[in-house]
Amino acid sequence: MPALTAADDRVLSEVDRMRDDLRHQLQGRPAKWAGGLRKFLTADAVAASNSIEGFKVSTVDVEDLMSGERDVDVSDEDRAETLAYQQMMTYIQTLHAVADFDYGKALLNALHWMLQGHRHTERTPAGRWRPGPVYVTDARDPSIAAYTAPDVESVPDLMAELVEWLNTDDGSHPLIRAAMAHLHLVSIHPWADGNGRMSRSLQTLMIAREGVLAPEFSSIEAWLGRPGNTWEYYQVLGRRGPRYRPDQDVSDWIRFNLIAYHQQAQTVHARFVRSGRVWNALGAFVFGAGLDERLVSALHDVAMSGRVRRSRYEQSEALSLQQAQRDLRELTARGVLGPVGRTRARFYVAGPRFPEEVLEIARTPVTLEDPYGE
Repeated sequence: MPALTAADDRVLSEVDRMRDDLRHQLQGRPAKWAGGLRKFLTADAVAASNSIEGFKVSTVDVEDLMSGERDVDVSDEDRAETLAYQQMMTYIQTLHAVADFDYGKALLNALHWMLQGHRHTERTPAGRWRPGPVYVTDARDPSIAAYTAPDVESVPDLMAELVEWLNTDDGSHPLIRAAMAHLHLVSIHPWADGNGRMSRSLQTLMIAREGVLAPEFSSIEAWLGRPGNTWEYYQVLGRRGPRYRPDQDVSDWIRFNLIAYHQQAQTVHARFVRSGRVWNALGAFVFGAGLDERLVSALHDVAMSGRVRRSRYEQSEALSLQQAQRDLRELTARGVLGPVGRTRARFYVAGPRFPEEVLEIARTPVTLEDPYGE
């Protein structure tokens, strides 16, 4: 655990303040609106973490898959990876408030089975330590090992040491401990596959266990999944060297994570503000048009995610199939929505009479500040 600089301490305190402010702002918000934001953030984390490993599914498609939608235009492999990661993340989210929780080898292997069980073979087993050596190869030349994990014989002892550390409060800040846990696990590389996603998920779990915010607001996986950040993520891990060196200075890893925490907090806050403004503007729109208030949730999905499916709307408002169909037909007849596709695969996008000022609010980008001022 490296010593923090004065600049690190300042950035960390700013992250704490932003997360605490968001916790207070979320209180009293409409349940449907806050629930939709949580679902989006979960889907965004799943989509981003999988994208780092080469599985490309958009956030809106992940949202649909999470809602049980079958007719989503993704490959069978991407669908399986998305649903497996979502299952594991859902379980992690339920652990944030468990009173008698502790970390253990069995827990970590069970999480790994949720993630990789559909790919289990004797050569690349899921839910148990790797049977042999593992390498991270150079992206430009697979014959070169960019990183060689510790010998397989040392994995059980290293994982026992990690579990003991996870269960011992050393007084350091939970966000710093979570970043170190990520680095420890990815460096040990205890499984044949899935180590990156497991390490990022462990970081998310540790932040969630801190209890300041709901788990959906705690992950930095969406930030890590942005192309430029993914590149830097690999660079900072690469600077650890080609072999396991637990005694080296990892100050730059901590700094990288502090930037991630800070900019993800900025992003979530901006999404929170933008989503709230869109919700309020749509409330005024449906009232002025003489429409039912429940239609706001469908229109909110369109504004914020680009589309809505009948099944998503039906679930969010606890409607019958017939009610949901009638509502969406009415919005289509008025030109507020436009249908795309047929039958079960159909979804709805903004029509010519969708309020343009609402779309303008939803589409306005945010500028992220570098907390170190560089």
